[in-house]
Amino acid sequence: MWIREESPDDIDAIHDLVLAAFAGIGVPGEGRLEARTVDTLRADHALAVSLVADIDGRIAGHVAFSPARPSRDGDRWYVLGPIAVDPADQGHGIGAALVRAGLRILEEREANGCVVLGDPAYYARFGFRPDPLLTLPAAPDAAFQALRFTDAGSAGEVVLHAAFGHHEYD
Repeated sequence: MWIREESPDDIDAIHDLVLAAFAGIGVPGEGRLEARTVDTLRADHALAVSLVADIDGRIAGHVAFSPARPSRDGDRWYVLGPIAVDPADQGHGIGAALVRAGLRILEEREANGCVVLGDPAYYARFGFRPDPLLTLPAAPDAAFQALRFTDAGSAGEVVLHAAFGHHEYD
């Protein structure tokens, strides 16, 4: 498996992968919503990091990181997601490898931190924890987590790109 930045040739495969990865989660239309999120972030040049897991020329996984902004001291923050792994490849560590690679890139770029909305048990392995100083409107408290890379005093309501259906990031 080779983890690399997405290329223009990967865009259709990423779209199809995201549709397939979320099709079986039991939420009608979820795959379309997640695929549209990635497509919108890309169209708006808001994909700060977009990595694929390439297995013999086949895209087996994808992770996106885009800017996020806490209302206080909010520079250099990112949100992880969506992340998608081909259903045939799930459970083999592809998602974890993509997350680790993306977080490493963010640290190298001197990010202050990264937030995620997802399963606390899954994301805790990467160091994400609930952070009482950061909030996301309407998000379940335990599911909204942060990973701080620096001691920046970032706090407040986190604003994401409009593709996520929250407040628009400007």
